[in-house]
Amino acid sequence: MILPYSFYSRIDVVLIARELIGKVLVSRFNGITTSAVIYETEAYNGVIDKASHAFGGRRTARTEIMYRDGGAAYVYLCYGMHSLFNVVTNIDGIPHAVLIRAIKPLENSVDMLKRAGKPRLVKGIGDGPGKAAKLLGIHFSHSGMSLLKKPGPRQDGIWIEDRGIIVADAAIAALPRIGVEYAGEDAALPYRFRTELYEEISDI
Repeated sequence: MILPYSFYSRIDVVLIARELIGKVLVSRFNGITTSAVIYETEAYNGVIDKASHAFGGRRTARTEIMYRDGGAAYVYLCYGMHSLFNVVTNIDGIPHAVLIRAIKPLENSVDMLKRAGKPRLVKGIGDGPGKAAKLLGIHFSHSGMSLLKKPGPRQDGIWIEDRGIIVADAAIAALPRIGVEYAGEDAALPYRFRTELYEEISDI
């Protein structure tokens, strides 16, 4: 089942980030469909969060997508090299987002390896937001895409599915976010969620 608008439009971005663990992120570009299970996320709590691109109500051409209704892709370029994929949440005007930090390849891993320039699947191949987006062919030019519907066979798109994968609360760690030291006390907030269940290459 594709996650509906009601999943993304809730007010608690931290809860959404936690519940995205175990969901399946799917992309289709140039007729190639690839998918991966999400095993690490980070929540960004809008205008009150010093680590957020929207802190203090900041709005730029790049971040304007964060202010839309939940269920859209916010993809930005980091260090001029890496596209980082985020899920916009909450309702229009409230710029919440969840960064997808780590994934485990599922379908069409051969195509994912080609994108990554790797000869074979190894542990942690999708560990890191830049690696995750690259494996799925997600580029910063895809920012603004809707995640709410599955595209036709000849259309490009990104969406997230609930395939009934259950991750117990005890298997999910709540941790400080990475690389946001500039955010002061907000850097220590336990807004990063990770499970080690899907880091290995063996089948889930």
